[in-house]
Amino acid sequence: MEDSNAAYLPVPQPDEISIREKEDAMGAYLMMFAGVAVALPLPLLNLIASFVYLYLNKSKGRFVYFHSLQALYSQIPVTLLNLALLIWLIICLVNDATFTNGFKGYAIMVAVVNIVDLVFSLVAAAKARKGLMYYYLFFGRISYQQAFSGRPKPEVKPVNAPPKM
Repeated sequence: MEDSNAAYLPVPQPDEISIREKEDAMGAYLMMFAGVAVALPLPLLNLIASFVYLYLNKSKGRFVYFHSLQALYSQIPVTLLNLALLIWLIICLVNDATFTNGFKGYAIMVAVVNIVDLVFSLVAAAKARKGLMYYYLFFGRISYQQAFSGRPKPEVKPVNAPPKM
């Protein structure tokens, strides 16, 4: 539910965003590839990489800040699922236990979540590179509210619009 007293800055339109800002926004989603390449067995490094990217780029404009926030927020549940799988795997290996159907099912579910996250990240990166806003189902609204709070919304219906509240 939208707060009627909340004020938001206008969402920048594609022609108002510099190429550098578009590339930086795209980079927020591509950080997961760097994290995966370096830290496949250490899922927390993806989250740390996203946080560092946000911190280093939050002053580069609200468009970049929004996409960096959304990329970070989307990494939190994926990282937690991957971390839980890693811990479960280590416990099974240390105790010389067999992999139960529960473990196998969880591993498949985590693999599916990672593939879905990969697809959404690639789509979001492509949209960001074009200067377009792309709102994730859960994290888009939160990221928008944090990145664009400040002044009233514009009266004109632009190409890039806030998420539906």
